[in-house]
Amino acid sequence: MREPLRIAVAQPPSVSYDVATNAASHAATIRTARARVVAFPELSLTGYQLDAKPITAEDARLDPLVQACAETGSLALVGAPVAGEAGRSYVAMLAVDGTGASVAYRKMWLGPAEERRFTPGSKPATLDVDGWRLGLAICKDTGIPQHATDTAALGIDAYVAGVLESADRAGILAERAHRIARQHRVWVAVASFAGSTGEGYTHAAGRSGIWNADGTMVAQAGPEPGAITRATLTS
Repeated sequence: MREPLRIAVAQPPSVSYDVATNAASHAATIRTARARVVAFPELSLTGYQLDAKPITAEDARLDPLVQACAETGSLALVGAPVAGEAGRSYVAMLAVDGTGASVAYRKMWLGPAEERRFTPGSKPATLDVDGWRLGLAICKDTGIPQHATDTAALGIDAYVAGVLESADRAGILAERAHRIARQHRVWVAVASFAGSTGEGYTHAAGRSGIWNADGTMVAQAGPEPGAITRATLTS
């Protein structure tokens, strides 16, 4: 029988374009979180700067993250642009553990501004952690019912998303999470950007949260940068 899974959703402060500074902040968050899985918001390593240079999984600036995961036994899910074809990139989620980083998922549903620079991912993705299967999502994905349906069809136990919403749209995060949890009978964990970032997001929503398979919110952070909230997933 599998053990419960401790998961944290985090909203660290972000410095636009400064991957090294943000990686150090992420590493500190991982050490503070005390969780097996720590999820971060969309494009958390660069800020929501659509012209930020792509990051590779081998980028040495990620070393502090790898070291923090090695010390804590955590798996971190972090947001970054990664290289694609023909000069276009993907909005991606990197999986980082004590052995290194890899591209775990590429955002499938892009916003209008993103479409001008990025290529959409081609398929849903999951990660298996200690007997738990996590479905992965990035921001607009969560508002597309087909994305949750296709991801749930892969046999997931939880749906984990990194997002960015403005403060006046904070309620959308909970609405979407509740719907996905209730419809697919899975846990939902949402890491939501807080503070200010590019493309006009001067006041991001924060309020990262975790919902159980009944759609009940079991943990929620406030709107402030630096907040972390946690929950233990049980069967």
